[in-house]
Amino acid sequence: MMVMTCAIASHASGKDVSGGKAIGKPNIKIENGLMTPEVLLSMGRVDGISVSPDGKELLYSVQYFSIPQNKSNQDLYVVPVSGGSPRQLTKTVEREQEATWSADGSRIYFLSSESGTSQLWEMRRNGKKRKQLTKYSSDIEAFRLSPDEKKILFISQVQYGKRVKDIYPDLSLSSGKVIDDLMYKHWDEWVETVPHPFVADFTKHGLDNITDILEGQPYESPMKPRGGIEQLAWSPDGKSIAYTCRKKTGLEYSISTNSDIYLYSLETKETKNLTEGMMGYDINPVFSPDGRFIAFQSMARDGYESDQNRLFIHDMNSGLNRCISDSFDGDVSCTCWTKDGRTIYFLSALQAVTQIFSVDVKTATVKQITDGMFDFVSLSLAGNQLVGLRHSMSHPDEVYRIDPADGTMLALTDENKEIYDQLKVGRVEKRMIETTDKQQMLTWVVYPPDFDSTKIYPTILYCSGGPQGTVGQFWSYRWNFQLMAANGYIIVVPNRRGVSGLGQAWKEQISKDYGGQNMKDYLSAIDALVKEPYVDKNHLGCVGASYGGFSVYWLAGHHQKRFKAFIAHSGIFNAEAQYLETEELWFENWDMGGPFWDKNNIVAQNSYTNSPHKFVDNWDTPILCIHGGKDYRILASQGMAAFNAAKLKGIPAELLFFPDENHWILKPQNCILWQRTFFGWLDKWLK
Repeated sequence: MMVMTCAIASHASGKDVSGGKAIGKPNIKIENGLMTPEVLLSMGRVDGISVSPDGKELLYSVQYFSIPQNKSNQDLYVVPVSGGSPRQLTKTVEREQEATWSADGSRIYFLSSESGTSQLWEMRRNGKKRKQLTKYSSDIEAFRLSPDEKKILFISQVQYGKRVKDIYPDLSLSSGKVIDDLMYKHWDEWVETVPHPFVADFTKHGLDNITDILEGQPYESPMKPRGGIEQLAWSPDGKSIAYTCRKKTGLEYSISTNSDIYLYSLETKETKNLTEGMMGYDINPVFSPDGRFIAFQSMARDGYESDQNRLFIHDMNSGLNRCISDSFDGDVSCTCWTKDGRTIYFLSALQAVTQIFSVDVKTATVKQITDGMFDFVSLSLAGNQLVGLRHSMSHPDEVYRIDPADGTMLALTDENKEIYDQLKVGRVEKRMIETTDKQQMLTWVVYPPDFDSTKIYPTILYCSGGPQGTVGQFWSYRWNFQLMAANGYIIVVPNRRGVSGLGQAWKEQISKDYGGQNMKDYLSAIDALVKEPYVDKNHLGCVGASYGGFSVYWLAGHHQKRFKAFIAHSGIFNAEAQYLETEELWFENWDMGGPFWDKNNIVAQNSYTNSPHKFVDNWDTPILCIHGGKDYRILASQGMAAFNAAKLKGIPAELLFFPDENHWILKPQNCILWQRTFFGWLDKWLK
């Protein structure tokens, strides 16, 4: 393993109103210019842009981590849209979240748990006069004020199902769970609560006349696990709320992706389904400025979570829904209207980079606005300009201003400048590699800092998750390619069959073909790179998570001695067991073709024939298996079974297990342990 040579001084700290110490930007010295896990975790993480009402200032947050304290906090900043130095507003031990401006721009509203539960607070635009506004009985998870700020829409959890104590009051201390339907667990939790949208009068006394829009209904809005306040919206006149909901539970929920956009009237308390008969995901309603239209994203097919995400318009007058992205072969996200309602801006991955596009609402003409080796991940309108978060494989999120007329950009923040001034960054190269079926596959290659083509380097093949995720210019705080490069590795990152951003046909090919063309694509990529004189063909590694973990386990039985080390994080090892262990069965039914016991289903039988566990007899290479105990997407038994199989075969193997982590590793010290174990394993077998 590379020796850690950076020194991190004590974190800059301030005191909050309760006297605790706050985590702030660290003072860090990088002696050799190379990225380490500690350097990576010291970076401030920019997020949550909110545009002031006059369009002149941006409110955003930065999250800071402390390795010794094993936690983080989140502070608020303001920066002018015209450019200039950011100004810090808060420095507390709490996480100020979901921050937004008041309608007149004089105040800032945000969520804080300073009182013990997550409640709504406010402060002046200069960060002074901090005051708690609500004392709701449960956590407020997100909120939006009505246009006139007289009402508030907020999200809070309500009980789902019955507890043992509800059935047997005399067993109030029992830890048992009585389960009679599916979807009893989801991603990283036992489903005992669901989020509901609430609306209330917003007064100087707090909240009055609180109404649960889904009162007595066992449904969730927004939808777990990733849905947030973007799945709900106020109408411009403040009389209606549009919300996203999949009105299903249990088995029906677990096999369907059919969500809809509903309109709730505050006056009549009536709810109307605006997307009745549209069978896939319908999500993220956004009203036009005049309130006549609602833009939303829609997938056509029920049960296919990676179907093309199209842009639709609902006409409030006619009640008709119209697709305005028919001519566009890409997925739409992060939509925002122009003030005149004639144009919608959105994000989409094209040729493995996520860029900004516009579409004319009347003509459905799509235009690309930005281009480059980077990904945008958020988008908002600020006056006549656009603002958003942008990152790449070489740099984390920063706030950018974009001119929609010509796509020119200006960086408004440079949160980690002090770190990057000391850091050597590896070159990222775009390559086109021919596959076994004569297609051209876009592949990213990341080189070590101070790369010397006369030397040879151990090389890693990165297998992506999803399986239909985008392999763009993404920045990760775990699968970080600059950190891998700093450890002396070349990293090969193929956009193999199944990934988004290369057209719908490329993405759809992987379904029901897990052990097929996409695996050939991986081998095509690494075989092309080993022809380079600087790639050490005798020291190749293969790593990946989730579907990437499946890929690692599958390649371990088919690589024909190409690789000298494998690492699989949260990977599927036994596809038959996965079908019964996972929660979102629509995913398994679509991608695998159905249940393994359906012997007459040729497609499904072929899928399960290619399960990695059926090729363990070919395993011959050291493997590290990593899994989280709270991963209910892919249970930890998958990683444990793969580790046990390797040990029983006499193959060098390690198991890194985190009882308190889910599909991701989130706690700071666990992140450091993950990285040290990751590179310790690679260095042992590849150097």
